[in-house]
Amino acid sequence: MNTPRPGKTLMIVEDDVLVATTLKSELEDGGYSVLTLTDCIAEALEVAKESQPDLALVNIHLVGGDDGIELAQHLKALNIPVLLISGQVSRARSASTVAIASLPKPYDAADMVLAVTYLIARLRGGATTPRPSALEVFDEDGFGLAPAA
Repeated sequence: MNTPRPGKTLMIVEDDVLVATTLKSELEDGGYSVLTLTDCIAEALEVAKESQPDLALVNIHLVGGDDGIELAQHLKALNIPVLLISGQVSRARSASTVAIASLPKPYDAADMVLAVTYLIARLRGGATTPRPSALEVFDEDGFGLAPAA
């Protein structure tokens, strides 16, 4: 596990190991610290409670039938904002009360880095980068997001 850096620490919860490791690599290249990769609710909550990431990237379909939307509810209770990463666009939209945004699969790795950069900036009270077109932001007040520029 990487040493968390303020404002730059991410958690990835993804059932596809190849997708998760590729995403981790791209985000680390983008300057982010990525915590231990997880693929189910129990592991993700353990990592989240221990490390308090700045943002969690959560797939809806997880290992063992676990549901990413259920995980997002738990993470919201821990004040950890969630970006849903899933091809299940309508299910992601239905989770707009527990997640701050959604980026549908398939996504380009560069778009994911831009989406994370945008959301982290908004969570910290700024909007220094343009919102990527594929990123759907749900409740801009839910986690103290600054108003869009």
